Amino acid sequence: MRINQGRPRTRRYAVCVEAGEYEGVDLIPRKIYEVWPDDDAGSIGQLRVVDESGEDYLFPAEYFRILTLPPGVDRLFRKSRVPPGERRAAARHRRGGD
Repeated sequence: MRINQGRPRTRRYAVCVEAGEYEGVDLIPRKIYEVWPDDDAGSIGQLRVVDESGEDYLFPAEYFRILTLPPGVDRLFRKSRVPPGERRAAARHRRGGD
């Protein structure tokens, strides 16, 4: 189930340590993902993560480790973000689509 709660105010990041059934399409192990705040998700052991499609979805929290970034590094992550349309095109290409 997907519930978009809007853009987060404080950005957090996590590294994917396991992708389970989502590997290769939605999540890539050892990749860093943006995590959006979602208190309801946390209460059921989930994290709201912006996946390879560029959309935010719930994934098991055990698949990730939250990162503590040094001051200023967050800004570098924001600058290096790939626009969602380009992420979707890349994901389709990996799956063998257009």
